[in-house]
Parts: sequence; C-alpha cells; structure tokens
Amino acid sequence: MKIAFIPIDNRPVCYSLAKQIAEIDSSLELILPERSLLGDLKKTANVDEILSWLDKTESPDSIIISLDTVAYGGLIPSRRSNETFKEIKTRLDRLFQILKKKQAKVYAFSSIMRISNNNVNEEEKEYWSLYGKKIFEYSYNSHKSAPEKNIETDVPFEIIQDYLSTRKRNFEINQYYLKFAQSDNNKIFETLVYSKDDCAKYGFNVAEAQTLKLLIDKTNANALIKTGADEIPLSLLSRALTDNYYVQTNKKIKICPVYTNPETISLISKYEDISVEKSVSGQIELAGCKTVNQTQEADIIIFVNNFENEQGEIVMGVQTKGYSKDKFTFDAANNKPFFITDILNANGADNNFVKKIFENDIDYTSFLGYAAWNTTGNTLGSAICCAIIKYLAKNKNEAAFKKVQTVRFLDDWAYQANVRQNLKTYLSDISVYELQKQMKPYEKEVQKFLKTENYNYDYDYPWQRFFEIEVLIK
Repeated sequence: MKIAFIPIDNRPVCYSLAKQIAEIDSSLELILPERSLLGDLKKTANVDEILSWLDKTESPDSIIISLDTVAYGGLIPSRRSNETFKEIKTRLDRLFQILKKKQAKVYAFSSIMRISNNNVNEEEKEYWSLYGKKIFEYSYNSHKSAPEKNIETDVPFEIIQDYLSTRKRNFEINQYYLKFAQSDNNKIFETLVYSKDDCAKYGFNVAEAQTLKLLIDKTNANALIKTGADEIPLSLLSRALTDNYYVQTNKKIKICPVYTNPETISLISKYEDISVEKSVSGQIELAGCKTVNQTQEADIIIFVNNFENEQGEIVMGVQTKGYSKDKFTFDAANNKPFFITDILNANGADNNFVKKIFENDIDYTSFLGYAAWNTTGNTLGSAICCAIIKYLAKNKNEAAFKKVQTVRFLDDWAYQANVRQNLKTYLSDISVYELQKQMKPYEKEVQKFLKTENYNYDYDYPWQRFFEIEVLIK
C-alpha cells in the first residue's frame, strides 16, 4: 500500500515518528516531502514545493494531509498568518485540483484555532506575551454569556480586532472545507477531521466546534470533530490502513481498554474537554477500529495507566499519585496482542508505572507498543497507530519496531519525565552535551527491557527549546 503523507510541521513527533512507525511493515510505502520544506517554530512551510511534490507523486492509494500546512504553512503559522481568505483559498484550490487528479482516498485534518490560557507567545502572535490570559478570559466569558451581553475587556481594541479577524478567517476556511466532504460531485475527502486543541468548557473555539457540528449534521458531510491535534495525522494513517483492511475482510479491529484505575475513567485530562473513557474510545474509533468492553471479544488490548484524581502536569509542577500497586502484569491480555498507554501525566511518563513495566518479562510477539507522549490524545493516537501497523503488517520488521519503542521510552519517559526537569534546574538554555550525558543511564535500562543491540544514540533539540528532543538511533 502506498500512502502520501503531508505532516503539520517538521517536529520529530510529526515527521520522523510517522516514518519510523511505517517502517514496522516493510510492505507499506509511506512517502513524505523533504523535511526541509516543512515549517517549524519560526518559518512557514514551502507550500508551492510541497504541492509540486504531491502533484509528482505517482499513484498513491491514500493521501493523508494536514490542511493547515497548505493553507497557512503549518499549525503555528495558522495562528500568526495575516494573509487574507482569498490568498489562502488560492493555494487550497490548487491542492484540490491535484487531489481530484490523484483518485486516491484522502484523509485530511484541520485545526480549530486554539486559545491558550497563558502569556507565552512562543507559538502565538507577539501580543500574547502581554494579553494572552486576558484574551482567553474574554473568549471564555463571551461564549459563556452569549448572546445575552457583550463582555468588556481592557485588552486594547486594535489587538482584540486583530485576534477576532484571524479567528474569523480561519473559521471561514474551515467552513470552506465542508464543501469537499459532502456526497456529491465535489467530494474529495474520505474523512475530514476538525481538531480541538487546549480545550476549556467555554471559548470561541468551543463555539466554532459547535457550529461546525451543526453544519456537518445539516450537510451530511463526512467530517468529524475530535479533541487533539498533533497525533491526528497518525490517527488518519491508522484509519487509512483499517479502511483497507475492512474492504478486504469486512471486519473492524476490536480493541478493549483495560485501565489501571477503572473507577476514575470519567475524569477529564488536562487540555481536553471529554472524559478519559470518551477520549480512549474516540481515538480508537477515529483509527477506524471498534471499542469493546470485554477482553475475550477483543483482537487487541490497550492498557491505560490513568490518574486517580487530577492528571499530573510535570512541566507545570502539578504532581499526582503515581502507579501504586505492587506489580503490573499483562495477564489481562490473555496472550492477545496488547499495547500500553501512560496518561497519568501530561508531558511525561509515570516513573512508578515504567518501573513496573520493566519488571515484566515481555512477550515481544504480542507487544504492540508503548507511549506517554504529551497530552492524552497525543499518547493514544500515536500508540494506536503503532499497534495497528504492527498488527496488520504483511512484512513485519521487528528491528524497526524496537527502534520506535526505544525512541518512545527515551523521549516520553527518560527525557520528559526526568532529564528535562533535571536540566532546567541548572541550565538557562539548552545543551546537547548535558542532554547526552544525562540520558546515558536511561539508555541502558531501555536496552535491557527491549533486549536490543548496542545502539549508537544521538540527540538534538530540533526547535532549540526544552519542550521537545529528537532521539537519533544509528
């Protein structure tokens, strides 16, 4: 199967991870544009070159595309771009002409512009450093009280107008996409996903999602609204493969969740607006699979390390109770394929849980992967993708699978839950040398658990900030 894949940007979790997971099945051909063409924290993607690349790609079976990359040059530029609707539509119309020629199944996603509740402008317009929290409050209260009254704010008028203008343009673009998700001659999208990122109970983004849902229902469009963001292209990769599997077998893959704290699955994770239970089932269904509640019915078991009270947030210093049982085993899988998701914290694994995992003598023929990447949605979507590709693989590459797992443990556990915090206690800026030094003991533990050869490891800070690293295995 040949799949063309246009990521959100050039971060490792958006670009490299998709390639690494796809390599688990040697019969799967996943092709991406050159990484240098994609956007990053400070530059926008080279959209013309990306569209030319797509146009020249011969006979893909499926195309997975981040529409923000084509429309704005990336997810972050979507919040910063000052281009007009007309300028953006011109690029999109070129994209749609290319897609019509390809006659491939197209799986696309677009973000509903987020509203972060902080004064950090690293991924926003410059004025966010002064007015971010106030704009969040204005958005929250405007939606909460609408349509009864207008909310006053001390944010300067011209800044509110600029912000609302950017939102309005992005929302109009999102409405424009619906034209191509309807069952008529214009239909292009096999599946169109609108993503909600950094959600609260109220806000302009929540109101836009509600309006889009009404439009989807009214037009019977083949579109979905999901909580999440960066993981959704991987979820759509899963969906492309499971759709193909369904065509061949008339079956859906059945996945059963097993929770470490089943009594608290109604709680809501940070940066999300739905319960853990709904997040898990939503990610399973977005991947084209079916959620079942009995392990004996399942094809695959997903182990979920969920939180007892509040989800932790390591970066923000929010502590929560870690895994506390004497041991953790995979007995509930009953010899079925299984994978592990750790959502106890946002931004980093649960050290207690990882320790218990490492105490197991794991059956690698049944093991389909591990993740604890950032938000609950990030973790679930990426782990499901890895599990699906290994489960369906026609030519399984076990070495590639173990490399993916090595990267996930070193990134999600070693770095995010431990090394990142250590480095920030005595460094004011990033240092690859210090990073490599602190990662050494974790490399040995992961190698022992996964029973891998002696890899040569290298590390990088691709966006020159503490938030993410790139783990390079030679």
